[in-house]
Amino acid sequence: MSLIKNRFRGFLPVVVDVETGGFNNQTDALLEIAAVILDMDDDGLIKPIETINAYVEPFEGSHIDPKSLEITGIDLNHPLRQALDEKAALGKIFSPVRKMIKATGCSRAVLVGHNAHFDLGFVHAAAERAGIKRNPFHPFSCFDTVTLGALAYGQTVLARAVQAAGIEWDSNQAHSALYDTEKTAELFCKIINGSHQTGLYKAN
Repeated sequence: MSLIKNRFRGFLPVVVDVETGGFNNQTDALLEIAAVILDMDDDGLIKPIETINAYVEPFEGSHIDPKSLEITGIDLNHPLRQALDEKAALGKIFSPVRKMIKATGCSRAVLVGHNAHFDLGFVHAAAERAGIKRNPFHPFSCFDTVTLGALAYGQTVLARAVQAAGIEWDSNQAHSALYDTEKTAELFCKIINGSHQTGLYKAN
């Protein structure tokens, strides 16, 4: 059984990033979602083990701010986009998360994100619209790398926190859900593993 269930009170940390058509999770479209599932090795260090991403078809009647598309660079009509509806997209993310919860003996997933409550709100809103009953993510708890980045490096912007941590950052790939999730995962792992290695974290 994985050791990770003892590190976070039975929670499995899963790093998530969403790209959206605006800031309101009730009215604005979910356009992309990506997740990185984490596990712990025998030395007590956490690491990414699986990455999943999906392009999402805007739900009927949803709002998309053109400024959001300018920032993310998302082309909704790109022939390779192959977007899924919200139920299928979330199913693609939720299924491996549920399997990992079971495999590790954890009780629930906790979302890790940069401004995590934003991502969590869109995940829960989309799951509710899609009628998904077995949402693996905790309804309100999350781990925010904005706070952790400020604590560890004095930086709250993802790009700056990542670079301060000595992790490579490519601004040309930023604002892709997949890229931002992978970099957020690297940042989270480095901060958490640092607390373990320096003795700041004391295992019970």
